[in-house]
Amino acid sequence: MKTKLTLTAGARKVWFATLIMLISLNMITASVSAQVKGVKNIVIVHGAFADGSGWKGVFNILSKKGYTVTVVQNPLSGLKNDVDATLRILDKQDGPTILVGHSWGGTVITEAGMHKNVVALVYVAAYQPGKGENTLKWAGSLPNAPEFGILPPDEKGYVYYGKDKFHAGFCADLSKEEADFLFASQGPILGESFATPVAEAAWTTKPTYGIVATMDKSINPDVERNMYKRSNTKITEVKGSHVIFASQPEAVSKVIIAAAENK
Repeated sequence: MKTKLTLTAGARKVWFATLIMLISLNMITASVSAQVKGVKNIVIVHGAFADGSGWKGVFNILSKKGYTVTVVQNPLSGLKNDVDATLRILDKQDGPTILVGHSWGGTVITEAGMHKNVVALVYVAAYQPGKGENTLKWAGSLPNAPEFGILPPDEKGYVYYGKDKFHAGFCADLSKEEADFLFASQGPILGESFATPVAEAAWTTKPTYGIVATMDKSINPDVERNMYKRSNTKITEVKGSHVIFASQPEAVSKVIIAAAENK
């Protein structure tokens, strides 16, 4: 004998409302899943003669898009010390991470990128040595521009960027006021850092993206191209100075997002 279940009008309304709520929750869940698809952690390593504050524009763009961005304040006191500073930040990430390096920071992420949380690398007008290579190998591989202003090491072994060529050689596409501040806040680097070989090269095993700053006067753009082509890096060329992250934050952010989305 079959029993037919009959719902009252009130019960039907409750059942219908519950069904709509469940459908809505499923849609919201699907929407959230779509938004969090891909890597959400970004760690940035600045280069020599600068600090992390120049990355504020990129930080703002990525943060507004939902990324968790951390900028390493590496001490510029030797490759090991800078790699260790980066590894400490990578240890704090709660999952897959895109590791970004600018200039000297590229050498740092080449080694630090072996960390288990790093799933892709982004080189921004950066050095990209191979295992056993040092930064000097590539820095001296082609002639420097006339605007190049990196000075010899001082009596304590630290290297500065000269004031007379700082604006034209380091950040020509920023205003004089911005250039003056960057010069005043520059971080000198221990000269021997450039001669220290990297122990491992993460770009040999992980997806790698690279930005060539076509108006770079601190690293010959052809040096950037040569390194990136050797490593089969996915290359984007952007018109801008060595500090392209400050002058072209949208373009730099776009490449980082492509890395996070594995595009």
